[in-house]
Amino acid sequence: MNHFIQEILRSRLFYLLAILLLTYIFWWSGLNKVWDFNAAKMEMAHFGLEPQSLFALLTIVVQLLGTWLLLSASRLAWLGALMLSVFTLSTIPLAHRFWEMQGLEAFLEQALVQDHISVIGGLLVAAALAQAHRQSRSENLY
Repeated sequence: MNHFIQEILRSRLFYLLAILLLTYIFWWSGLNKVWDFNAAKMEMAHFGLEPQSLFALLTIVVQLLGTWLLLSASRLAWLGALMLSVFTLSTIPLAHRFWEMQGLEAFLEQALVQDHISVIGGLLVAAALAQAHRQSRSENLY
């Protein structure tokens, strides 16, 4: 592989950009919930989650903290990936019950579930990449 490309792939900037893109759905949603907490509570009510304020707050914490842990490439990056993966998996029976639907609606919801599963796979790869990135940085210190 070209040395220039290797350096780009190993760079902190590339890592941050990749994680920001992967986690966009989480940090953007979390920030929107912070900016409009009433809308966040209405979203929780829509999915039958009570108390609404508590579930909205927990969602914000998981989305923003999970993203931050992955961005940090710290020893806890795996925890960020796990938080976001469990969150994503839990949305399937709450919001994407394609098995109870018919026709186009079922097809579209099942496609979203497949997207969610792919995102979970990406988060797991990101956790491994964070570990490798952290290890590479520590080896370069010596």
